[in-house]
Amino acid sequence: MRVGTGWDIHRLVKGRRLVIGGVNIPFSKGLLGYSDADVLIHAIMDALLGASSQGDIGTHFPPGDKKYKNISSLELLKKVGSILKRSGFKIKNIDSVVIAEKPKLSPYAGRMSAAVSKALGIPPSLISVKSKTCEGLGHIGKGQAVAAQAVCLISK
Repeated sequence: MRVGTGWDIHRLVKGRRLVIGGVNIPFSKGLLGYSDADVLIHAIMDALLGASSQGDIGTHFPPGDKKYKNISSLELLKKVGSILKRSGFKIKNIDSVVIAEKPKLSPYAGRMSAAVSKALGIPPSLISVKSKTCEGLGHIGKGQAVAAQAVCLISK
């Protein structure tokens, strides 16, 4: 058994759509980044890659590489799933939390779990997605950013 952790944060800006956990969420701002800037998927990918000692998302999908411009992070997650399978790893579970002041994300948690499940080819029962606020504190609490954390358990 091996454990991995992942974390990501992106700034909220006008003029971009908000995608978290592979789900389009109606909101006046979106996350700034080279891909779709999906903080939840990025945290999950880093947890999986870390647990399998295979680097991080920047190693596999370098920012600035034109083939990843505006790409869906779910497509990158599929590739991470393939990397783990080729290396003989099996995902036992993923636990995650998205930290955002607004919008309220709990109504989307089931759809996020389903999107991660589909991308990795594992049952949704192995994926937990939660959401929290920062109670108005810091950049996230002021509505300037969204962050996510993930932990996973894998076996060989």
